[in-house]
Amino acid sequence: MSIPQEGGGPIEHPSQLAGYLAEGCKPREAWRIGTEHEKFGFDLARHLPLPYDGPCSIRAMLEGLRDRFGWQEVREGGNLIGLRRDGANISLEPGGQLELSGAPLEDIHQTCTEVNAHLAEVRAVAEAIGAGFIGLGAAPEWTHEQMPRMPKGRYALMTRYMQRVGTHGIQMMYRTCTVQVNLDFSSEADMVRKLRVALALQPVATALFANSPFFEGRPTGHLSWRSRIWRDLDPDRTGMLPFVFEDGMGFERYADYALDVPMYFVYRNGRYIDALGQSFRDFLDGRLPALPGERPTLSDWADHLTTIFPEARLKRFIEMRGADGGPWRRLCALPALWVGLMYDPSSLDAAWDLCRDWTAEEREALRVDASIRGLQAEIRGRSMRELAGEVIAIAEAGLRARARPSRCGASGDESGFLDILREIVDRGATPADELLDLYHGRWKRDLSHIYTEFAY
Repeated sequence: MSIPQEGGGPIEHPSQLAGYLAEGCKPREAWRIGTEHEKFGFDLARHLPLPYDGPCSIRAMLEGLRDRFGWQEVREGGNLIGLRRDGANISLEPGGQLELSGAPLEDIHQTCTEVNAHLAEVRAVAEAIGAGFIGLGAAPEWTHEQMPRMPKGRYALMTRYMQRVGTHGIQMMYRTCTVQVNLDFSSEADMVRKLRVALALQPVATALFANSPFFEGRPTGHLSWRSRIWRDLDPDRTGMLPFVFEDGMGFERYADYALDVPMYFVYRNGRYIDALGQSFRDFLDGRLPALPGERPTLSDWADHLTTIFPEARLKRFIEMRGADGGPWRRLCALPALWVGLMYDPSSLDAAWDLCRDWTAEEREALRVDASIRGLQAEIRGRSMRELAGEVIAIAEAGLRARARPSRCGASGDESGFLDILREIVDRGATPADELLDLYHGRWKRDLSHIYTEFAY
């Protein structure tokens, strides 16, 4: 999750809310790719999640990355809670999941170089302290009581609120991991088209990257339990956003939606102030109970936007949020998929043609079916496996049209990063299907094998 936003003066007129989003518009040559991925750390000796403190801990990981690889500290209340370097951030999720928020990069070759360098650094520090890291969509065995708590004020507030809404919010915070990619847009119309494609086709990413069939030591009946969790988290701030597909969608309409999402907090002077369930509309009028008489700044608005969790999220870029965390190789495939679909006009048109006449009910049904059955999901009698194959072909055409060669002398454009997804479709088996085959076969229902065979 995000660190506090910085900068931005007072909001003097409601039009600034949509204006803030519109400031994300960039000419095509300035479009960039930002990849984020989360991973679970665990003690190699006991296979338990890493605590915040101690010789084998999250704090030891952050200190090792700082001291050995030149990262700069981010602290809150005296606690080391993140790192910064060269436009990238390392941050902590509530249960100690370690997240890299990558720098804005020009192509997938750079993205994969960044991912590889980061995971090599993480592995070097982890080996020195007796820890390991694994990419999965959900913690395979650990209970809520076994999860550590990170010393971040934002998470303490969110935990209290999640216990009052939905049924799975605490599971999301402490026991899930994702990989996502953040992409740019050139105009309001371009944003609308991309956000619609992102939302409609997010279930395809959920199926292709499904990697969380276990929870608390048992199969769940879902190939992506992480996706299942998000469906019953908090209806005010999650979902497929049907209004995005309606006439009149634009920056102002999204801002209006965000204003009606209940607040979590206001960040002031290094401290999170409890504004749970309060209204940003009241804040605009100086009537926020948490800060009576005070009006928000644009950084408050930016913070509020980070507390909204739909399947694709608009800030000053678009976040694709439907995929489970996964192994090293697949971390480069997700940005390749979405860049291929979004950054070439012909491919974006082709992707929209696939889904433009789906109804809100069909989009939601596909979302549910993808989390349960992966490539066996269906829409209008068509299998997800067939649909995913067509989506990958469109993305491949988009990446070939971009024609971005590797800078390290290797031949080929970015389309090679889709190979792992083609293999998944060709086999007709998601990563979760493979995990289940191992669990019921060679592992003899002993999940301890997952920590040795699937660690980074």
